[in-house]
Amino acid sequence: MKVACVGGGPAGLYLSILLKRQDPSHDVTVHERNPEGSTYGWGVTYWHGLLDRMRACDARSARAVEERSVRWSDGVAHVGDLTTRHHGDEGFGIGRHRLLEILTERARELGVTVRFEDEITAGQPPEADLVVAADGVHSALRARHAGHFGTRVLLGRNHYVWLGTTKVFDAFTFSFVDSGHGWIWCYGYGYGDGHSTCVVECAPHTYTGLGLHRLAERDQLALLEELFAHVLDGHPLIGRAAPGGAAPWPNFRTLTNRTWYRDNLVLLGDAAHTTHYSIGAGTTLALEDAVCLAGALREHPSLPAALAAYESRRRTALLSTQSAARLSAQWYENLPRYIRLPPHRMFALLGQRHSPLLPYVPPQVYYGLDKAAGRLEALRRLKRWLGPKVARSVQARAGRE
Repeated sequence: MKVACVGGGPAGLYLSILLKRQDPSHDVTVHERNPEGSTYGWGVTYWHGLLDRMRACDARSARAVEERSVRWSDGVAHVGDLTTRHHGDEGFGIGRHRLLEILTERARELGVTVRFEDEITAGQPPEADLVVAADGVHSALRARHAGHFGTRVLLGRNHYVWLGTTKVFDAFTFSFVDSGHGWIWCYGYGYGDGHSTCVVECAPHTYTGLGLHRLAERDQLALLEELFAHVLDGHPLIGRAAPGGAAPWPNFRTLTNRTWYRDNLVLLGDAAHTTHYSIGAGTTLALEDAVCLAGALREHPSLPAALAAYESRRRTALLSTQSAARLSAQWYENLPRYIRLPPHRMFALLGQRHSPLLPYVPPQVYYGLDKAAGRLEALRRLKRWLGPKVARSVQARAGRE
């Protein structure tokens, strides 16, 4: 089979690796419009489950990813002058550039052709048996047939900016600061090479109240460094705008599609779906898409049957993650509901933000019930029974809207 992967991100590269491992006779080319090594992005996160799946698919690339990742198992929340720390599941961080280097090297080793500075236009897709649109949330290949795919984009309420810093966090760090114009907060995590990712988020009134919308990036960074000085310990924040330019503070785009394929064109990763960054699942979902598509192509000799199986399986697998992402985004959009709780309680409910019950139960009551449910089997059963019912009701209402 001749396969063209348009987009040299994790999804397209990993799919190319899996296809060549399944059948070395496949002719697989990855087309990436940017120069090699020029990727934008700081670090990405993942958890042990992804490593396990990668080991089963290609142990060599899994080992390289694990060796170049940093680990943490604690979470720290700073709320004003108060701090709380919790021990949790082990997480991993790796620089996006490092991840792409590993996958590119492995793809080439297996005989994949990887072409950089090779932009594919929607009007002239590559000639191949299968064309994979792995070109991100702004996919040109998908946009050309947006009516067929049924693309839908919903904008979140809050603004955010993706930054780097030379401060290496030893735990997944949250910091919530009352700016005088409303709360502003950051998520920070290390990823190696003496750097961390630092995502900053705030409500629209805080964004404009602080004047972030009219500041050049250097002034934005100076203001943010002052607001988060207690966690940065004198380290700078690093942006991406051109000198004198303003950093973008977009609203998060939740993207869905009614169908994921058209003839021999199939969507992969962010071109097919996005989930809010606060659950740290974007890279994991992209790689899992690649695993599922490769598996479907192996199992079904008919391309239409393979693409239908891929879409069906991934839609089902994504339901719980998309629900968790929607609820997580809503938790932050409704931060005033939780921020005045004692920090250990606020942090506990931050960990429970994926619960479909939490938005409908007073926070203090939910915290008490959750603590009791940890001790009483009857309450645990009630929570497990009631949660999915509320989730389905909310999802059905969202669909009608």
